[in-house]
Amino acid sequence: MMPMALTTRRQALGALGVLGMLGLPGCASPPPSQPPAVPGAPPVARALAPGVYMAPGTGGSADETNLGRIGNAGFIVGETGVVAIDTGTSHAHGRAILAAIRAVTDKPVKLALVTHTRPEFLFGGKAFQEAGVPVRMHTRTARLMAARCDTCLKQLRQVVGEAPLAGTAMYQPDQQFDEPHAVEGIGRAVRVLHFGHASGPGDIAVFDEASGTLFAGGLLDAQRVPDIQDSDLATWKKALAALRGLRVTTIVPGHGGASPAALIDTVEGYLVALERKMRDLVASGTSLLDVPDAGELPAYERWDQYDLIHRRNASIAFLRFEREMLFK
Repeated sequence: MMPMALTTRRQALGALGVLGMLGLPGCASPPPSQPPAVPGAPPVARALAPGVYMAPGTGGSADETNLGRIGNAGFIVGETGVVAIDTGTSHAHGRAILAAIRAVTDKPVKLALVTHTRPEFLFGGKAFQEAGVPVRMHTRTARLMAARCDTCLKQLRQVVGEAPLAGTAMYQPDQQFDEPHAVEGIGRAVRVLHFGHASGPGDIAVFDEASGTLFAGGLLDAQRVPDIQDSDLATWKKALAALRGLRVTTIVPGHGGASPAALIDTVEGYLVALERKMRDLVASGTSLLDVPDAGELPAYERWDQYDLIHRRNASIAFLRFEREMLFK
C-alpha cells in the first residue's frame, strides 16, 4: 500500500511543479535588502566594482506590471570584450540588457552565459543571438530547457501578456559545456563554476577574480526562499561549501539585492532548517496534507515568495525524505 500512496503523492506534487517553473503567483513583497528595479522600466546597470555591473530584477512573481523581469542579470567588462550573465525574460528584455551594456561600454559583447533553467534568465537569449552574441549554457541546462520551456513560455504569456513577450521564442544555445572553465576573449580572468547537480542539474556560477564578485545564479537568492524543485540538496550544500573557499567579496544572487559573502551561510541555513523540519515530520508520521502548515519556518516568513515557494518546498522535501525512509 505504501508505494501506491507514494505514487499518488508524486502525481499530486507533479501538478504543483509545473507552476513552480515560473514562480507563479505569490503575495510576498520584493526583497528589502536593496532598492528593486522599477517594474516595467528598462534595466539600468549598477556598478558593483570596476568593470562589474548588475542589472537588477524586481523580485516577486512574474506579472503584467513587472513584465516577468524578476531575476537579476549582469555583465563583466574586460580589456577586450564583455561577457553577459543571463539574458532576461523576453526578447525585449534581452535587447534592453544589451542597451544597458552599450550605455557603459562600446567593447564587443563576446558571450552570454545562462546560469540556470528559469524563464527570467534565459528567454532573452534570442535577442543576444540576433546581435551576434553566442549564448552558452551547461549541457544539462540546455536539455532541461528543451524538455520543458515550451510550456514555461506558454505560461509566461498567460501571466505577463502577449505584448511584452513579442518576438520571444525558444532557441538552441550556440555553445554547450560540461566542465568548469575560464571565459576567453574578454581580457579578464572570469571563471565559470559548476559543482554538479546542486540547485539544479546544470546550474552554474560565474566568478570575477579581480573583484571577487560572484554571479550565483540559482545557487543563491537574497531575502527570497530558494526553490528546491530541481535540486539535489546534498550536492547543493557541497557547492555552497566550495563557494566559501573562493575570495568572494560581493554576490549577485539570482533574485534579490547584491550581498556580502555571508549570503552563502544564510541560504544554507534555510536549506538545513527545511531538511531538519521535514525529516522530523516524516519521523512523526505527519500526513502530506498537513505538511504545508506543519512545515512553517517562522524565521524565514518575511522572505520574498515564502507563502508560495516555501510551502511547495516543504511538500517536495517531505516526499523525498519519506521515500528515502521507505526504501532504505
